Amino acid sequence: MAKGITVTEFILSRQKERPEATGAFTSILSEMTVAAKIIAKKVDKANLSDALDTVESESVGEAFVQKLREYANFTIMNRLSHVGYLACMVSKMNTDLIPIPEEYPRGNYILIFDPLGGVTNIDVPVTIGTVFSIIKKEGPREFGLMAEALKPGYKQVAAGYFIYGSSKIMVYTTGDGVHGFTLQPSIGEFLLSHENIRIPDKGKTYSVNEGNYYFWDERVQDVIEYFKTPDIKTGRPYTARYTGSFVTDFHRNLLKGGIYMYPANSKDPLKPHGKLMLTCEVNPLAFVVEQAGGYASTGFERILDIQPQHLHQRVPVFIGSAEDVRMAEGIIQGKR
Repeated sequence: MAKGITVTEFILSRQKERPEATGAFTSILSEMTVAAKIIAKKVDKANLSDALDTVESESVGEAFVQKLREYANFTIMNRLSHVGYLACMVSKMNTDLIPIPEEYPRGNYILIFDPLGGVTNIDVPVTIGTVFSIIKKEGPREFGLMAEALKPGYKQVAAGYFIYGSSKIMVYTTGDGVHGFTLQPSIGEFLLSHENIRIPDKGKTYSVNEGNYYFWDERVQDVIEYFKTPDIKTGRPYTARYTGSFVTDFHRNLLKGGIYMYPANSKDPLKPHGKLMLTCEVNPLAFVVEQAGGYASTGFERILDIQPQHLHQRVPVFIGSAEDVRMAEGIIQGKR
């Protein structure tokens, strides 16, 4: 398909290829792009003005960060409540399911999202982003919403993310390839820029917070040492690239190849299961990466096979190029 068409045109063209399509994805994804444009403008304003007034001596104040998160959260909830295709929503910022207001029609889909990940880096500024996924409800419309929201990741029917940086980019999949769009500010539209993204089977970079090295068990430490150890035959050492923004590091590796890791901090009582949330952060990007030919694992099992136990469950993450992730998995399991 020709580069430069709008994301709406692209989604509509895909809808025409599916006679069974109801228009639900078109409506949901279209409203997500509107929400992202609103959030992007707020992020730009924060970088240029608000941040100058509220940044403390060394970092962005907690109140400022919380204000931005709440703004992004409200924007998505407000834009998506009325589309008529959602049974409920799930946000990283909300402890429970988000109901659809009584005055709006409801549907058979559940929107799950992280409204603004990596936002504590906004004063640097490092790219930050919104992550989302869609699950189709299978049971009776009025009942069992929590069980429906807690489905394994392989049951997602769409997933993607928006990143807000020097460029504003949308990447999404509905299970038939991964496609990227870049916001053209002069016309206010996301235009096709990356069609059928395929992650390289093997990369040259690893992304991990090595400040946590001594909190990891020995086999996880062995994974890091593997990627750092020179070996001409296997293209090592890899280059370290870590920003502290999951979606930013993921996007770079998706395009160029590599592995992102956030292991369980087995010796840290605050993060014994890792930091990243399964439903709102990890599952959407795991779905995207597998559709692009990559892989996502906890080190012991495929991320998309995990049955979530609660909305804010945290899991260790190894995600990216398939060969790199499987190598890490093999070392952790003592097979390599």
